Amino acid sequence: MERQEESLSARPALETEGLRFLHITVGSLLATYGWYIVFSCILLYVVFQKLSARLRALRQGQLDRAAAAVEPDVVVKRQEALAAARLKMQEELNAQVEKHKEKLKQLEEEKRRQKIEMWDSMQEGKSYKGNAKKPQEEDSPGPSTSSVLRRKSDRKPLRGGGYNPLSGEGGGACSWRPGRRGPSSGG
Repeated sequence: MERQEESLSARPALETEGLRFLHITVGSLLATYGWYIVFSCILLYVVFQKLSARLRALRQGQLDRAAAAVEPDVVVKRQEALAAARLKMQEELNAQVEKHKEKLKQLEEEKRRQKIEMWDSMQEGKSYKGNAKKPQEEDSPGPSTSSVLRRKSDRKPLRGGGYNPLSGEGGGACSWRPGRRGPSSGG
């Protein structure tokens, strides 16, 4: 019995000694290289995820190619669907072109009508600029202040709203340039 008690008391001492050694070893290892271990584990996880996704896509592509090679009907159906989609898009494009041509014809007809109206008004001796765009009222004998204000507001501004003379842009030939350096040439 004494032997059993000695072995029991000696065993926990050995286990605690082993645990203490393991704790010190692992603790110092983690204290020294802990962040490296964490980052390498994260890096390995990300690389594994990327590679597994690529392998799955590669396997799926191989299966699709094998299925397509075995089934030529699928290839023919795909090509027919593609041709039908192209034909539909071409028809839509042709319809848009026809609408655009019709609009251009209407605009051209409107311009031609305005030119005829201007010619007729010139033949009658009237001012064609005011009549072609909007008819004036013949009731008022003289220009009223509201019509003068309306005419001024109808005019376009000389420059766009974004014009800034200090920016140096948009001036054309009116830009300032510094003079030459050095001595003046001449005699």
